[in-house]
Amino acid sequence: MIIDSLENADRYIGLHKGFAKAFEFIKNQNLGTIAVGKYPIDGTDIHASVSAKEGVTAADAKFEAHDHYMDIQVCPEGAEQIGWKPRSECHQPKGDYNAEKDVTFFNDQPDMYFQLKAGQFAIFFPEDVHAPMIGEGTIKKLVVKVKI
Repeated sequence: MIIDSLENADRYIGLHKGFAKAFEFIKNQNLGTIAVGKYPIDGTDIHASVSAKEGVTAADAKFEAHDHYMDIQVCPEGAEQIGWKPRSECHQPKGDYNAEKDVTFFNDQPDMYFQLKAGQFAIFFPEDVHAPMIGEGTIKKLVVKVKI
């Protein structure tokens, strides 16, 4: 997992061939006014979605990991809490892997929580189990999926 400010995004472009396009997309958006919806970036390799949903409690957050995509998550405005735990320490899957949505949910609990604020991003790799959307009120969220 990586947490940083968008102003430092260029430092991470060399980590994966898709990160340059992903961060270019993020930088070219007006994050304050970006509309809810899906955004194609590079076929099935890189795509984004924006949602605006009611935040949940830590107890109700979905604890998830992905096998074939990395997430670059951005909170365009306000703040959001996210839980995290290494996948190697999660031993209680909640159902089977969903190949169509590239997600496995877990009954385990996060080891730590952090706050993602406007102007920041988090990168979640397949080894990162994360519980997003924790907070009060409507949380607007930009997620860029980058195929491994």
